[in-house]
Amino acid sequence: MLTRRKFRNFNLIQVLMMAGMLALVGLLASCGGTDAGEEALSAENENGKVEEEEPKDGDEEEEKKEEAVPVEVSTLGRGSIESVLRSSTSLEAESHVQVFSQAARLVRELLVEEGDRVQEGQVLLRLQDEEQRSELGKVTSQLDKAIREYERQERLFEQKLISEQVFNEATYELEQLEIALSDAKRTLGYTEVRAPISGTITARMVMLGDQVNIGQHLFDIVDFDSMVARIYVPERNLMELRTGLPSRISAQALGGREFRGTVKRIAPVVDPKSGTVKVTVAVGRQPGLRPGMYVDVALVTATHPKALLLPKRALIYDNDQVFIYRLGEERRVERVNVVPVLANKEFVEPKDDLFESDQVVIAGQAGLKDGALVSLPGDKDPDEEEESELAVATAEAQESGESL
Repeated sequence: MLTRRKFRNFNLIQVLMMAGMLALVGLLASCGGTDAGEEALSAENENGKVEEEEPKDGDEEEEKKEEAVPVEVSTLGRGSIESVLRSSTSLEAESHVQVFSQAARLVRELLVEEGDRVQEGQVLLRLQDEEQRSELGKVTSQLDKAIREYERQERLFEQKLISEQVFNEATYELEQLEIALSDAKRTLGYTEVRAPISGTITARMVMLGDQVNIGQHLFDIVDFDSMVARIYVPERNLMELRTGLPSRISAQALGGREFRGTVKRIAPVVDPKSGTVKVTVAVGRQPGLRPGMYVDVALVTATHPKALLLPKRALIYDNDQVFIYRLGEERRVERVNVVPVLANKEFVEPKDDLFESDQVVIAGQAGLKDGALVSLPGDKDPDEEEESELAVATAEAQESGESL
């Protein structure tokens, strides 16, 4: 009888303990407890002791979602691309001369002004020439007399009426007067200053009535048709050069207006100090261009009219390698190495591995890796898209009188 009472008391204790545990669970639930708190409650084991339950084997941590990197892409297309060597220099005329006086006289007549175009041999100014003309007339008269005397002496010599010595003296006198006549004509010619080349008068250093001396600088004449631009190209580009290559010439003084030129000469030697080759670009007479003007020269060494154009904004440089990221399937990018063939300010032509209509990353590629997930402008966030779909469904349910 006593033993049965003790057994009932023991069961009562167990019931009270279980009731206390259930009350504790309810208290935790009312205070915002989680399922994890309930699972941490103690349970009675076979020996009547209370111990914590082990976490369930099926529970796993929620996987972390991969975040997409926002980028901007550009679709590749085809177009014309040029390989250009750029340089700056001043224009100069290969044919230009300074005109000097060859006589000391007063300027009697000034026939040209700065800016006038002249032809070779045209008279530019005249000096006083009375003395030279008088000398020329005197020598001419003496020569006429000497010619008549020579003809008479020649007839007498043929008839053997005079000696050979007398005939030789007549011949010598005639020759000397012929030389004097030539000198007189040349001296008279010095009183007229003529243009040695065809061109434009760019400077006049004399005034009407001035006394000029022998060797005095009078005019500058420049042939604008001979205008050139001399540039210096690095020797590494020597194989790209050849005569006849086209070039574009622009002058800031003319608002960047472009002119045409062609390679006229390539120096046969390389300057050992600078490592460059002198290239002469023929410009010629073109409206607006003048000798001494500072210009930019773009030498076109190659042109590909239907090249695949890859934006330079997409290029990433890693030591001696160049690569880009191409957009692949499922918004993931792949790294592609690039070997440029031609390049200009905005684009490069890749050698291979890229195709027309490929999309390449042009912004946001700094932190990308091969195979990274990316998002494009206009893409919706998945969570936002789900919320939007739920809102649409709710609105449709309300309109139809259904309850969610």
